[in-house]
Amino acid sequence: MKDLDPSVYTIAWIAPLPIEAQAAMHMLDARHEGGFPLTYGDDYVFRAGEMCGYNVVIAQLPREYGTGAAAALASQMKKFFPNLWLTLLVGVAAGLPSARRDIRLGDVIVAAPEGDTPGLVAYDLGKETADGFQLLKAGHVLMPTESVVQSAVDTIANEYPDEARLLLPHYDRIKGRLHRAGNFADPGQDQDTLYAYDAQTGTTSVVARAPRPTGQRTCIWYGPIGSGERLVKNARVRDDLRDRYHLIGLEMEAAGTMNRVAAGVIRGVCDYGDEHKNKQWQPYAAAMAAAYAKAVLERIRPLKRAGATVTDKEGGDDAVKSTNGGHGGNDESSASAGHGIHMYNKENKGQTGTVISGGYNSFTFN
Repeated sequence: MKDLDPSVYTIAWIAPLPIEAQAAMHMLDARHEGGFPLTYGDDYVFRAGEMCGYNVVIAQLPREYGTGAAAALASQMKKFFPNLWLTLLVGVAAGLPSARRDIRLGDVIVAAPEGDTPGLVAYDLGKETADGFQLLKAGHVLMPTESVVQSAVDTIANEYPDEARLLLPHYDRIKGRLHRAGNFADPGQDQDTLYAYDAQTGTTSVVARAPRPTGQRTCIWYGPIGSGERLVKNARVRDDLRDRYHLIGLEMEAAGTMNRVAAGVIRGVCDYGDEHKNKQWQPYAAAMAAAYAKAVLERIRPLKRAGATVTDKEGGDDAVKSTNGGHGGNDESSASAGHGIHMYNKENKGQTGTVISGGYNSFTFN
C-alpha cells in the first residue's frame, strides 16, 4: 500500500457514524489509493479522495459517539493534517418541527445563528442556578462556522432558493448504492410520522400532515442546532430544548468538534428525538446531508490546486481516475425531474465573485 501525503489535504469531512462515512465516500469524485502512515498514539484511520477539485480526508469516529470522542478526533486531525483549511461535520440528526417550521424526515438542517442565538448551542454546558439551568455565555462558547463556509451556505440559501440542480444530482448518484442494510433511497413520506407532545396531559398523538408535493419533497432549514452528550429520545425534553434555545435540531458531536475547529455543521433529519426514534431514515438522511455538503464545496472553487497522490476510481461509471489532483466525473448540472428543494429561514446576503485567500489554497465563490 502506498503512503499518502497528509500535507496535500485541505478539506476535512467528519462523518461520525459508519452510514455517514459511506455516504461521504460515495460523494468522492475519485478515491486516493493507499493510506496514511501512522505512529504510536495515532487512534484513527483516515480515508481520502478528491471532490470538487480538492483533496479531501474523511474521518469516522470509532464505536463511540458524543462530544468527547468528536473533540479527540478533531484534535488529532489538526495535528495530522497540517494544511487543513475547511472542516465539515456531516451526518444525521433529530429534527425539531415547530409551528413555524414544518421540518420532516429527510430534510437537511444547517447550523446558522439566529438573532442572539449562535449556530451551535452546547445545551448541556452550563450551570444550575436558582432560576434554572443557564448556558455558559448564553451558549456562545464554541467557535463559529468558518466564514468562507458560512458565505457559501448563504450563497446557496439566497441565490438558489428553488434550484434542485445544486443538490439532487449528487443524491441521485448514490441513492441506489448499497450499504449493509440496503440502499440510500427515500423510505417514502408514508413512513414519516410525527408525534406531538401535550404538556398538560403528558401524552403524545399523531400530527396530521399532508404529504408534500413531489416537486417540494425536500426542504433545507437554517438555524441553531443543539449539541450535547445526551441522546434525546423523549418528546417532552425535545420540546423543552427546542423552545428554550430556538433549536431546529439535536445532535451529539458538533460541540466537541467546534471546541477544536470551526466546522460547518450539516445534518440530515432521521428522527424527531422522541420515543419513536429508529434507524430507518438514517441512510437517506445521511445521503441528503452529504449531497448538500458537496454543493457547498462546489460554491468554493480553488484557484490554485494542490498536487495529488495516487488515486483510484470511486466505483461505477461516474468516478474518474486521477493521478494529479484533477477533478473528474460526470456532468451533474441537470436537476432530477419531480424532486424539488426549498430553502427557508436565512436572511443574510450571499457573496459572489469574492476571492478568499488563506491556508493552502486560494478560493473564489461562483
